[in-house]
Amino acid sequence: MERTRVLTGITTTGTPHLGNYAGALRPAICESRQDNVDAFFFLADYHALIKCDDPARVARSRLEIAATWLAAGLDTERVTFYRQSDIPEIPELSWILTCMTPKGLMNRAHAYKAMVDQNTAKGIEVDDGVTMGLYSYPILMAADILMFNANIVPVGKDQVQHLEMARDIAQRFNHHYGQGKDYFVLPDVKVDEEVATLPGLDGRKMSKSYGNTIPLFEGGRQALKTAIARIQTDSKLPGEPKETEGSHLFTLYKAFASIEQTAQFKKALEEGLAWGQAKEELFTLLDNLLSPMRERYESLIAKPQEIEDILQAGAVKARRYATPFIQTIREAVGLRQSTQIAINPKTNKKSAKSARFVSFRDEDGQFRFRLVAANAQEILLSVPFANPKEAGLISKTLQTTEPTIVVRDDEGFDVLLDDKLVASSISVNTEQDREKMLALLKESLQQLSAE
Repeated sequence: MERTRVLTGITTTGTPHLGNYAGALRPAICESRQDNVDAFFFLADYHALIKCDDPARVARSRLEIAATWLAAGLDTERVTFYRQSDIPEIPELSWILTCMTPKGLMNRAHAYKAMVDQNTAKGIEVDDGVTMGLYSYPILMAADILMFNANIVPVGKDQVQHLEMARDIAQRFNHHYGQGKDYFVLPDVKVDEEVATLPGLDGRKMSKSYGNTIPLFEGGRQALKTAIARIQTDSKLPGEPKETEGSHLFTLYKAFASIEQTAQFKKALEEGLAWGQAKEELFTLLDNLLSPMRERYESLIAKPQEIEDILQAGAVKARRYATPFIQTIREAVGLRQSTQIAINPKTNKKSAKSARFVSFRDEDGQFRFRLVAANAQEILLSVPFANPKEAGLISKTLQTTEPTIVVRDDEGFDVLLDDKLVASSISVNTEQDREKMLALLKESLQQLSAE
């Protein structure tokens, strides 16, 4: 069964609130439980540096948001859950994409334009307070998405433009470097119209920047009750019919209630239910939902090493995809290893027509090899080895011993010798591509064996 890759991230600049849960966490977790979904969820802590220069706050937020994901029911066995900063391939891809992204595209970004408009209104330098992080934020977001070739990215309405920019950047790269091959999948946006812009206490979008949020777990039941009591309503008295259209309180209730509960609540308001009682009913609804999650959250916060272990395991999982993929992108833009540079066929006809193993030392000081086909297409990337002799022995063994091939859910495959993983295929997008790659692997190993 073909799976759809869904990717969601939350910036680590504060404590999660009810709007974060309704607009991002809840729909993402629900979707991740579907058998046809391959879910990637991450803590966007590099993005946090654009908005926050308080290291203690960023560090605390990373812990709180990770605990929130887990307490809300995220199954890390089913999904890939990681911190952005644990994947070094992401900022590398961001730089590669930056080098081909037009400045004019970034000039149109809403966040940047808003800063320019504010500065112009104040009569000061238009770029006053604008960092390169803020300016190029959409490129880093594009790298987050394109690194894992996400098919669907659930976002709020205010982030739709960034998805459009990611598509634009991906198309430019594919057109310029692809030569008939698409390196990047064009991501599609998904906006839940019901809860994507959940209202806060004053009716504006629930946001930390507006100070109008309802806490998710912070402060316990009392903080939740106090916040709900502050929701703005009209001045109609008990017994007077209440308008549900445009009511912030009703919108919040509807976002978490069943169809039947919503219908009953709407009827009660129209029949004159007091706003105070309505707030009590909203509190009861939310507290019943959040109490079990709150207990799990508090338990996790008390055990930060448990959270760290989960995130490190997620980083390993994510880099299994990111490491070979960034190598493919490097080679696409010309950043090949020197041993991979094509030799003039007039001076060395054999090497130009032969499959070959290419050994190299990776960024961590470990030794690896690649299998490159006669047509210069990379087929395999090995696991890391502690010394070059071990890597060389495995590559020689592959030339004389038929390996075991294990097909993965992401359409790639792994190569095993004596039930031990020794190499994996480069990233492929379809079952058809995988079959072509398997045929090329067989042909290349046979060619090497005959030499």
